[in-house]
Amino acid sequence: MRAFLLFALAGLIAQLVDGSLGMAYGVTSTSVLLAAGTAPAVASASVHLAEVGTTLVSGASHWRFGNVDWRVVGILAVPGAIGAVLGAYVLVNMTEDAEPYMAGILLLLGLYVLLRFSSRAVARRVVSGPRPGGKFLGPLGLVAGFLDASGGGGWGPVATSSLLASGRLEPRKVVGSVDTSEFVVALAASIGFLFTLSQEGIDYLVVLALMIGGMIAAPFAAYLVRLLPARVLGTAAGGLIVVTNTRTLLKGFDVPSSILTPVLIVLAVAWVAAVVVAVRSARRELAERAEHADGTTPEDESADAPSAQA
Repeated sequence: MRAFLLFALAGLIAQLVDGSLGMAYGVTSTSVLLAAGTAPAVASASVHLAEVGTTLVSGASHWRFGNVDWRVVGILAVPGAIGAVLGAYVLVNMTEDAEPYMAGILLLLGLYVLLRFSSRAVARRVVSGPRPGGKFLGPLGLVAGFLDASGGGGWGPVATSSLLASGRLEPRKVVGSVDTSEFVVALAASIGFLFTLSQEGIDYLVVLALMIGGMIAAPFAAYLVRLLPARVLGTAAGGLIVVTNTRTLLKGFDVPSSILTPVLIVLAVAWVAAVVVAVRSARRELAERAEHADGTTPEDESADAPSAQA
């Protein structure tokens, strides 16, 4: 019972992060299973089976709060499902670990997103250009789905970070659309694993615990993403990608913990500082919008100041 509650707690925390930032349920849950000694293919299969339930509730919650662009979901989900089936097959038959190389690409995307949203000059125009179309979403879904199934997580980091980096869809719609389309991807990956992997190693009690924890957290996460300003959400997502994939990359190259730990601490402190700056900037921008809505601008206030003194 204790193990069940621990895995349920892991699923709850993972879904709070995933549902509010559009990534990290798979990365977090798979990390917990691997730490418990689960084989990589079994860990990925277990997480994706759990995600069938969590993503269904998460997608419904995001739809309820108006965070979903259904055109994006439709174009992204189908190639994502195809990629997930291929990724499940490759992981079951994989002989070498390509995780460090994937982490390097995600790290670069995370840095771009973090800089884009934490910078005041860039973040003023978060959404620019038309909504992303099939030429962008199709290949993105295929690659993200493949990496998600073969790496035990990656749909959110790849799809969310790429859509945020494109700047063509507001962050809350990015998170909601990616989370909603992930239901189809998780279902396809689960089917792929069930056909290619021996089911004897899958602990369905662990799957149920991860699923229940995630389903409880999903509605709260969907509401949270609606409240967060675009700048704060983008900064938090970018920092999460950077910290997570720096750890994966350094561990993949067997960097000793005496170096790995200080590096992660420095990155975590920098991430928190960036989020604090983003929150303060967002508050300042809200105040400026309120002033403009009242018909008062900083220039007007400076022009009125001398006459008031007179």
